[in-house]
Amino acid sequence: MAARPVAVRELRLRAEERPEVAHQARDRQLFEAPLACGTCTLRLVSLAYARAPWFRLLREPLRAGMVALSRAHGIDVSAVPVRVEACRGCIRLHKSLLKERSPLFRALNRLANPVFDALLLRIVGPAAVREAKEHARAATSEPPPL
Repeated sequence: MAARPVAVRELRLRAEERPEVAHQARDRQLFEAPLACGTCTLRLVSLAYARAPWFRLLREPLRAGMVALSRAHGIDVSAVPVRVEACRGCIRLHKSLLKERSPLFRALNRLANPVFDALLLRIVGPAAVREAKEHARAATSEPPPL
């Protein structure tokens, strides 16, 4: 059975009564407006998988760890509004919320992210990164369909 979406106002009221749901209100405030990314991660990762199939062996355990940590923190990314439906399953949603919620994730991300980004850049190249940035800006600049 799918959970019904919870309004931000309702979460704020529940947060006053129960402090353990206060983070849900903060999460909803972060993403009341549809998410607009600066770089299309899905596009870069697809290209990296095509150019270096071994990259999947590095990325997928990291991705699974982020999803597991999101679940452990009660993060529900299905409720996050997105401007483009293709972005619905993007790991960037997990990452953005984990940065807000998890000190452990912030520490691990500070260590792993620079290495991961440098490796990804070597695989796909600066031109692909520029194209992914342009694609993300173009895709998320339009208002979401009603």
